[in-house]
Amino acid sequence: MSVEPLMKSSAASIAEQLADEYTGVRRFTEKLCEGLAAEDYVVQSMPDVSPTKWHLAHTSWFFETFVVQPNLPAYRPLDEKYAYLFNSYYVNAGERHCRAQRGYLSRPTVAEVYDYRHHVDEAIRNLLAAADESLVATLKPLITLGLNHEQQHQELLLADLKHVFSVNPLRPVYRDLGTQGSSDPGEIGWLDFPGGLEMIGHDGKGFAYDNEGPKHRQFVEPFALASRLVTSGEFLDFMNDGGYRRPDLWLSMGWATAQENEWTEPFYWERRDGEWWVFTLGGMRRIDPHEPVCHLSYFEADAFARWAGARLPTEAEWEVAARSVPIEGSFADGAAFHPATADPVPTGLQQMYGDVWEWTRSQYSPYPRYAPAEGALGEYNGKFMCNQFVLRGGSCATSRSHIRPTYRNFFPPEATWQFTGARLARNA
Repeated sequence: MSVEPLMKSSAASIAEQLADEYTGVRRFTEKLCEGLAAEDYVVQSMPDVSPTKWHLAHTSWFFETFVVQPNLPAYRPLDEKYAYLFNSYYVNAGERHCRAQRGYLSRPTVAEVYDYRHHVDEAIRNLLAAADESLVATLKPLITLGLNHEQQHQELLLADLKHVFSVNPLRPVYRDLGTQGSSDPGEIGWLDFPGGLEMIGHDGKGFAYDNEGPKHRQFVEPFALASRLVTSGEFLDFMNDGGYRRPDLWLSMGWATAQENEWTEPFYWERRDGEWWVFTLGGMRRIDPHEPVCHLSYFEADAFARWAGARLPTEAEWEVAARSVPIEGSFADGAAFHPATADPVPTGLQQMYGDVWEWTRSQYSPYPRYAPAEGALGEYNGKFMCNQFVLRGGSCATSRSHIRPTYRNFFPPEATWQFTGARLARNA
């Protein structure tokens, strides 16, 4: 991430713009919590899930730790113990509370966590209001990173709440999502790409995470990419053909994981009176065969692709194909919080952005010449480059302003609670 030189006359306007962006992102986080009861904020339904109030506090800790404290000497923390409670994995930033025990924290209360957020917000506003040219140049990359970090936690908050509500026998409704229009998207179309020597990665203009660069050359063989995402109906065909009972379709580790966890259908699917239903943030609903299948692990996506006589794309193939596609789709901004069906009259690639994160067959590893930043912020991405796979494109829980063609998300191959799906690829 780089910062362009600031003209003296523009420092105040840049500080004002940063303040507006900061306020907008922070308000959207709290808007996502509207309608929740205090009890909803505190549940941790599995180790990978964090309670809602922890997300609210951790994002505030991030701004407090990396923006406020180094640049506002007069700042006093609301509670010094919060630094221990709400650090996540930044070893260089100090000791941390056990991740799997975040649900034990009945205190601080939800009200006290909101007080903490507002305390940090006031410090950020004071910092920007008094910032001169030099300080604005220092603050801009830090606040921009913090806002993108908070947008990531907005998405985690939604995915975690979905899991929390799903394990409740009452199956609470997060939001009334209404009924989305559904039409048969028809058969998958295939778009051919010639391949060749391609430039992959972010060009350094504007914000990007460090793992998106450096931009580098990569040879891509000719390939074809499916015009849309895999649907629930197509995945049902896989299931009905014994997809979960055929070890020949699965990677060895995937088959072992499926057997150990007794997978027989995608996460959140349930059989009721002979019909398949799915849990959504709008409650239980019948499976719509036309919607993109969601909450697949990498192992399931890979097995389906083999069954379909195809494969998952590499992340370089996905990026090459996505460059010419506008960033449009079902995002968190639209508050659908559920993937939408593809256009039944396709024109080119559809659903490249939003709806569901798309698994690629690329393992999450550093690009050539990659080097993490020094200090605690260098722990943001680099130290996770092991035993994970790259996903691309964003989901219905991602903010539209947060995604770009070079964005590299990553999760372990067994993860299912995120909004993850699949798009097929094949060799030309």
